[in-house]
Amino acid sequence: MSAHRARKRFGQHFLVAENVISEIASAVAAASDDTIVEIGPGQGALTVPLVASGAEVHAIEFDRDLAPRLRERFADRSNIEIHEADALSFDYASLGSDLRIVGNLPYNISTPLLFALIGYRAHVRDLYLMLQKEVVDRMTAVPGTKSYGRLTIMLGCYLQAQPLFDVPPDSFAPPPKVMSTVVALRPLPEGSYDVQDHAALSTLVAQAFSKRRKTIRNALSGIATIEQLTLADINPQDRPEQIGIGNWVALANLLGSSAAD
Repeated sequence: MSAHRARKRFGQHFLVAENVISEIASAVAAASDDTIVEIGPGQGALTVPLVASGAEVHAIEFDRDLAPRLRERFADRSNIEIHEADALSFDYASLGSDLRIVGNLPYNISTPLLFALIGYRAHVRDLYLMLQKEVVDRMTAVPGTKSYGRLTIMLGCYLQAQPLFDVPPDSFAPPPKVMSTVVALRPLPEGSYDVQDHAALSTLVAQAFSKRRKTIRNALSGIATIEQLTLADINPQDRPEQIGIGNWVALANLLGSSAAD
């Protein structure tokens, strides 16, 4: 079988470092009664230990050339199904209600894919993802730091993120130009944040962070009054990156209820 050339348009960087593969597999610790969803299996490096665990594995591969190669490679295993599909539009709920999602996510779609996966959080036990280190830094940032922003808030409403370890570029073929990080994510208990309208919260946060150098009073001028900011326990003179997740949720809910009156 001829070698598969990584495709830039798919953001393909195949994991080849055996020590990293083993470290990820150990972190996931798949069991025979687990349902594992692997996003972007590529050439199957991480798929091998996942399948060997005896878990039910669903591998989602967008590349129409790689999918048949994976089917051939794992033809003698009955506990894996290859789905030739787009991970951004895939119906994860169709695979069960206690999913464990694993993947070396293509960097060019990582953020929209993370947002898509939020919608399936009721069906997910945990996620172990390889992402660009800069993305993980934003996911785990705290208020008042440069990395804190829309991604931090919109993921933080629903998921708890724990960085596990960094992965250098030479662990991949071809090597990316950036450092990667493996992160574990687990859904927060339902109701941890009382988000009444996800879309409205997303729009509000996006609007504010498009003017992150301004005070929140000016960034949301014409959208939120000083009184509404104060009711959400937000200092009107603070900048967007200084405001905690709970306060953003409170403000979005307050604006939503005011619009409904």
